[in-house]
Amino acid sequence: MDETILSVEGTVSEKLSVRDLDVADRRVFCRVDFNVPLEDGRVSDDRRIAASLPTIRLLLERGARLVLGSHIGRPKGAPKPGLSLAPVGARLSELLGQEVPLAPDCVGPEAEALAAALAPGRALLLENLRFHPGEEKNDEAFAARLAALAELYVNDAFGTAHRAHASTVGVARRLPRAAAGLLMDAELRNLSVLMIDPARPYAIVLGGAKVSDKIALIRNLMVRADRILIGGAMAYTFLRARGIDTGDSRVEADQAATAAALMEEAAARTIALLLPSDHRIGPAAPESAAGARVTDGASIPAGWRGLDIGPKTIEAFCRALGDAKTILWNGPVGLFEQPPFDEGTRAVARAIAGSGAHSVVGGGDSAAAVGKFGLTGDFTHVSTGGGATLEYLSGMALPGVEALSDAAS
Repeated sequence: MDETILSVEGTVSEKLSVRDLDVADRRVFCRVDFNVPLEDGRVSDDRRIAASLPTIRLLLERGARLVLGSHIGRPKGAPKPGLSLAPVGARLSELLGQEVPLAPDCVGPEAEALAAALAPGRALLLENLRFHPGEEKNDEAFAARLAALAELYVNDAFGTAHRAHASTVGVARRLPRAAAGLLMDAELRNLSVLMIDPARPYAIVLGGAKVSDKIALIRNLMVRADRILIGGAMAYTFLRARGIDTGDSRVEADQAATAAALMEEAAARTIALLLPSDHRIGPAAPESAAGARVTDGASIPAGWRGLDIGPKTIEAFCRALGDAKTILWNGPVGLFEQPPFDEGTRAVARAIAGSGAHSVVGGGDSAAAVGKFGLTGDFTHVSTGGGATLEYLSGMALPGVEALSDAAS
């Protein structure tokens, strides 16, 4: 029986799973997200590569002739040697234990010949998809050239599912069957728990820099959440909206009215919205950890900048998370890269990890913090999505998911 994937609307959307594809001796185009950081010509963080290994291994074990496509960086539609996928191919070969050759281009006669010559159980990595302007434009002719490399399609790149590009939409619609990979499936299933009848109490921790980035997310999840905890730089906009002095902290003045409206809506819905009651601050100029101190209350004096939540806030946040059954965490609550301003984010991470809740981390900075603190394995799910996760949880349809085949097709 075909697998099904939960949709953002809260119903079951019957999309095809890679588990249900007959791939033996067939060329499969698999869109992966290998947009990894490079240093000195080597992959410095291979987590995104490792995340798609289960899908890649499944396809190879079942005898697929596998064509892998990805982008890296922002080459703006032209080849750039520093953004070649050659280092990715080298690292993928190490992780798989078999050589994965790199095609000199993602389309054209050489790529077609290499794809046609693939033996069952072997893989080929295409060069950076974004070396061609047709990728980001979802150009029909470019999509057709990519589709010519394969007979079936798999999308395991949840991190690009919010982009209507040639490799995420155009190719999927040109091949007879388009399925979700294991990573895509896991992302949608775990994120859907946050949208569809979550276990209660349901707590959401929001941090990061900008309120403007999270407005749609807050509004969409407010009808579902019991508690919303706000830290990070975005908290200072909310505090300013309450008339609290924020010193030289980062504030989006043009979002203060929106923050006030969100707080009013939370109160009307009897949702507990927690803001910092104290802070760990540092001098604003020059910004430095030297002289860092904790405020007595929510106000921040002039010449100082809030860089982390304070001890009283840490205690309040951890208490609010202690009995939660469902938790979403999106955005660090302080400057976690620099001690002592990492204390709040570390404490929140530990509280969530020890809560026993269905816990989902969304956003690159939050995932990096969890990794830094050695807690990745203690969360139910650490999303690879970034912008895709934010849009999905904001209630937006993802083109890369919409393009997949229905399970019954």
